[in-house]
Amino acid sequence: MPTLIRLLISLLFLAGLGFAGLYALTVFVQPGEKLITVRVPQRAMALTPVAPKPEPQVTEAAVLPTPDDPNAKTVDTPDD
Repeated sequence: MPTLIRLLISLLFLAGLGFAGLYALTVFVQPGEKLITVRVPQRAMALTPVAPKPEPQVTEAAVLPTPDDPNAKTVDTPDD
């Protein structure tokens, strides 16, 4: 049992050292800024032609004649 406790204490100590190092890095180190240039090949910039989406075809809606319409035609339907 004392060997297990010694192992756990040493692992906790190493984990504490790791966390202390990470904390020190975040508090005391300021990252520098610099300009980065990345070259992109022209073949990656080539645009592929895209066909436009076809517009939906709209048909004219049938307008029902009103009784007041002077251009309305009467249609005879057979009586059943």
